[in-house]
Amino acid sequence: MGNVYLAYDYPVLGAFWTVMWIFLWVLWLLVLFRVIADIFRDHALNGWAKAGWLFFVIILPFLGVLIYVMVRGKEMSKRELREAKRQQDAVDAYIRETAGGPGASSADELAKLADLKAKGTISEAEFQRAKEKILH
Repeated sequence: MGNVYLAYDYPVLGAFWTVMWIFLWVLWLLVLFRVIADIFRDHALNGWAKAGWLFFVIILPFLGVLIYVMVRGKEMSKRELREAKRQQDAVDAYIRETAGGPGASSADELAKLADLKAKGTISEAEFQRAKEKILH
């Protein structure tokens, strides 16, 4: 019969090192994919430059990512911030549009109600109740 290794045969320091290497590997994959996404996101690079960086990052991944972050890291963070700002603005605009924020007037809301009533979505009684809420 062969050797059977039990959980208590695995030293605690060995478990720590295993967890640390897994963590570093996952962190490495996150950085690698973030750099690859940034290469495609950058509109200042032409196709050949993107292909060159991508080739460099894929063929020599550790060196390629390290050099990319050193050379283009500042612009990378600026693009990341611009993208986050653009997404936040889109969410804010959607919320304002959906909630009928401060830009929506009573006339606009009445027009929407009349349109819903004309389409048959709401009944006359629902229309009157909603109209009273808007006007008061």
